[in-house]
Amino acid sequence: MTSTDMRTLSPGEWDDWYGKLELAFGESEPPEARALWRELTEFERSIAVRDGEEIVGTAGTLSFRMSVPGGAIVPTGGLSMVSVAATHRRRGILTAMMRRQLDDVRAAGEPLAVLTASEPAIYGRFGYGVAARHVRARIDTARVRLAVPPGADGVRLRNADPAGSLEECEKLYARLVPSRPGMLERRPGWERQGVLDPEGWRAGASALRCVLAEADGELRGYARYAVKPEWDAAGPRGTVVVHDLEAPDPAAYAALWRFLFGIDLTSAVEARSRPVDDPLLHLVSDIRRCELGLRDLLHLRLVEVGAALAARRYAAPVDVVLEVEDSFCPWNTGRWRLTGDASGASCERTGDAAELALGARELGEVYLGGTSLAALAGAGRVRELRPGALAGATTAFSWPVAPWLPHGF
Repeated sequence: MTSTDMRTLSPGEWDDWYGKLELAFGESEPPEARALWRELTEFERSIAVRDGEEIVGTAGTLSFRMSVPGGAIVPTGGLSMVSVAATHRRRGILTAMMRRQLDDVRAAGEPLAVLTASEPAIYGRFGYGVAARHVRARIDTARVRLAVPPGADGVRLRNADPAGSLEECEKLYARLVPSRPGMLERRPGWERQGVLDPEGWRAGASALRCVLAEADGELRGYARYAVKPEWDAAGPRGTVVVHDLEAPDPAAYAALWRFLFGIDLTSAVEARSRPVDDPLLHLVSDIRRCELGLRDLLHLRLVEVGAALAARRYAAPVDVVLEVEDSFCPWNTGRWRLTGDASGASCERTGDAAELALGARELGEVYLGGTSLAALAGAGRVRELRPGALAGATTAFSWPVAPWLPHGF
């Protein structure tokens, strides 16, 4: 570790601190984004590393509550705004900040920590695993058709101001949080991230637009999007850029996508982040012309193994002894007996013989049900110590709904 000083961030340091974060990422945020991030920064949970008077390391923890399999909403520390100055790499600064962050999360009683990574290879050594992925799509709407379910024609669509309709849309979002692992309850202020629309972020697209789907006098869904116009010798070939689309009702969901597919002067819809099990994939007529891409999204680590595994539910009855190796959070290392089903679970230390052996990173990957224990075993990252234990645990840790994070942090 270099001779640096790590301390809690003060409000007076924020501009310098955030400026060093921008420098590390090679970008400059527009004033609207900077102002929102200052409001969302939790100063008492943010740290600045200084070398003399210069800030050379930044990191912040955000107090979240996240949905886990079974619908429980679990206190979770969100790691964000992490940077190390290029002049101070490989001096132990990142490791020291990760140590401080995870100790803080544990002290706060949060059994989980999560992050989104600029580079996926960075955080595995600190026990984070890829717990949720997302799908990107660019759909050729001139050739792809939608098979909409009955009832879609009865859904009323109307244009709305994105900011003016935010409160109504947030009520629908809040109802959806328990239904999909990885979704975050939005604390006050976070809802504004969904309508933040600086001109410098648009890349030639229009200002943010919003359409609401209603039936029987109730909001059934919404979509926020922009239109990027483009023309060639044959005529218009614009792109509809989908920012958010939420609709638990199948008819409203299909009606919203049908609207987006049919916007005048466009021939493509671009969806930048959708769940890997998005129903859209089963509405389209030609999946090949959707140009799908898979990417890591939410990285997760169990800070307290017992509390975390007891907080979620399991798709099938499970009774298994796990041998956990966790060098970065050694209080998790040892044998744990996990028993549970769809109604509840417990996870306690035990001296019984281990049946599966795995590390903290692997536990993070399977925790939300988006990664198979058997797949990790096939890669040599999970070891079966009792014949039959792997199959049963794999089924139990799975979940009918894929995990997904609707927005970054």
